[in-house]
Amino acid sequence: MNPTLEQQLIRHIRADAWMLAILATVRDVALQDCWIGAGFVRNKIWDVLHGFARTPLNDIDVIYFDRSNTTKAKDQEIEARLKALHPTLNWSVKNQARMHLRNGQLPYASCEEAISYWPETATAIAVRLTTLDELAYCAPYGLEDLFLLIVKPTPNFDVNKYRDRIHKKSWQRRWHQLTVRTE
Repeated sequence: MNPTLEQQLIRHIRADAWMLAILATVRDVALQDCWIGAGFVRNKIWDVLHGFARTPLNDIDVIYFDRSNTTKAKDQEIEARLKALHPTLNWSVKNQARMHLRNGQLPYASCEEAISYWPETATAIAVRLTTLDELAYCAPYGLEDLFLLIVKPTPNFDVNKYRDRIHKKSWQRRWHQLTVRTE
C-alpha cells in the first residue's frame, strides 16, 4: 500500500463529520466483518480531487460477513435498524456470505474477498471505524486508481457488465478529470 495515499484517505474521511457519524453508527450496530464501501468512499475522494461539495449518494452500501444467517430478511432487519437511527439515509445492507449466489461465483471467505469482485478498482474500497475510533480500510487493488482518477475493471468482474455499468453511470459528466478504461 502507498502510505501517502493511505494518509490522504484517512485525512479526508476524518475531516468529514457526516461520514464519521455514519461510520460510528454502523460500527455500533456491531456486525461481523462490517464495512461501508463503494460510492461512500469513491465519491468522497473524487469530489475532493475535483474541488466539489458532496455528491449525493444513491445509498450507503454496508457490507458484512456472517455465515450463521445469510437470509435477505436479516439484511432488511439491519437496514431497518439503521433507518431508525438515520431515517433520511437510504441504507443498502448486504451479507457478503451470500452474495456469491447472486453473482454466480464460488463462496467468498470474507468481505475483503467479496470486495475484490466489485466492478471497478476505484469502487472496490471500503472503510470502517474500529471500537478504538481508528479508521481502517480494505482495498484489494490499492488506492492508486482512486486517487489517480482511473476507472478500470477489477480482474474478477465481467468486462461486458463493466462496460454497460460505465455507460449507465456516466461518471465523466460529473467528474470530468476521470480516465475511463474499458479493458
